Amino acid sequence: MLEVDPSSAPRGIHYPGALSDTGGPYPGRDAISHFISVLNADILCNMNAAARHLPVKKQETRRNRCLSCGTSENMSRRRYCSIACRQLLRRKLDQRTGLLRALNTRYATFYFTDAVIVMDLMPYGERRIFSFIYPRSANRAPAEDYSDLGDILGKAWWTEHERTRKKYLASRHVLARCNGSHGSPRSVSPLELHIPTLKGNALVHLKLDEADLTRPECREIIKQAYRRQVMRHHPDHGGDARSFIRIHQAYEALLAWAKSPSFIRRRGFPDKWFYDGARNAWVQPIPENRSG
Repeated sequence: MLEVDPSSAPRGIHYPGALSDTGGPYPGRDAISHFISVLNADILCNMNAAARHLPVKKQETRRNRCLSCGTSENMSRRRYCSIACRQLLRRKLDQRTGLLRALNTRYATFYFTDAVIVMDLMPYGERRIFSFIYPRSANRAPAEDYSDLGDILGKAWWTEHERTRKKYLASRHVLARCNGSHGSPRSVSPLELHIPTLKGNALVHLKLDEADLTRPECREIIKQAYRRQVMRHHPDHGGDARSFIRIHQAYEALLAWAKSPSFIRRRGFPDKWFYDGARNAWVQPIPENRSG
């Protein structure tokens, strides 16, 4: 039996395992069970009292950052701080696709933090990831740092090619300079989205998501959404006639689409730029709120 120090019992609670002042025997099983229940209740009471005085940790709000330069100023819910910023990074990435082709790249991703830029790539015939990590420069955009990284790797490739006259050896020489093999092939294997080919704001008017249209029961989902909006916006229920007309037009457009569904296929990642070797092209991050 586990012995408990009587002095550790909460104040005001008699410890049944202690001998009486007269040195009497231990109490029976019922007395011990009663003590345990009282002790647990006392501990729970003390824990609840302490919890009321604990500071509540405020939930950190996620700051939206530009996917091209990382700034969080005046971003609101936008994904890029400006069109020019997005185009700058795309242009710098596209200018170095020759290096990725020389390395026989199947998939690659590019992303950055406040401290480094990272390019992960997986060549054809490989099942591991080669990671190239390059420190960020002060007051420079990630696009400029990527240009520097591309120049360094490109120069290394050409130097080795001139020495060996072998493209394969030059590529292996560059891959050997990576910062290690990190992650699994899944980290560069793109997600695939199916985006419905719809015009206008039909989904907005019926309060639906694109993911709703990828489900087998999409026609019933459309009808249910239409009924909900009719109950709110029908003129007979005090709604606006113009709003009701737009809702009805959206309903008809979605039903017509559901008879012969068509989708646009997009591949990529929500937080990384993605290179597809089959197309020899970089793809900007795909929207997070779309799923298929």
